[in-house]
Amino acid sequence: MRGLRLGSEGEAPWRVLALGAHCDDIEIGCGGTLLRLLAERPRLEVRWVVFSSTPARAAEAKASAAAFLQGTRSEVVVRDYRDGFLPYAGGAVKDEFEALKRDFAPDLVFTHYRDDRHQDHRLVSELTWNTWRNHLILEYEIPKYDGDFGSPNVFAPLPAAVMERKVELLLKHFPSQAGKPWFTPDLFRAVARIRGMESVAPDTLAEGFYCRKACF
Repeated sequence: MRGLRLGSEGEAPWRVLALGAHCDDIEIGCGGTLLRLLAERPRLEVRWVVFSSTPARAAEAKASAAAFLQGTRSEVVVRDYRDGFLPYAGGAVKDEFEALKRDFAPDLVFTHYRDDRHQDHRLVSELTWNTWRNHLILEYEIPKYDGDFGSPNVFAPLPAAVMERKVELLLKHFPSQAGKPWFTPDLFRAVARIRGMESVAPDTLAEGFYCRKACF
């Protein structure tokens, strides 16, 4: 498929905001795309924010983010809201978004799919759109029991080596998830293979996103 370019190499460094309700969401939903963008744009600046964690999960998330970001110009923030209860802490979470808005002006925002059935994911997506009204926002997808996948309309083709790096880092840095039947390399590869087929990706692999509004 023909592609749209996100700016040009001669422009000022791009700033990317990646938002995740839980400690592995960003990696699963857009980790391959971030790895690819960082390889293509060494001057990329990333703010990586996770809202729900425990001390053990936060340690996993920080180590994982550092590996994905590869020492580039970035900041990783991991909050400790209770998993599954973000909607009940909505006011405090909204304050977090407003603080981010004052502190970081992104060119591109990665967030959860608006129609995700997990309540934490939906709240993060809702507050993303509520906070950044004049930005390019791409909503990523998370495979899970709910069966809530849709039909993405934006695709990021992934080189095979990037996809394997994504899987390697996920398995290495999230041992707490290893016993879960959905946290497996074949599932991660299967989702990328389907999206790669849909987008005619050169290496047959891609991550899919939902874009509500865009200008070019």
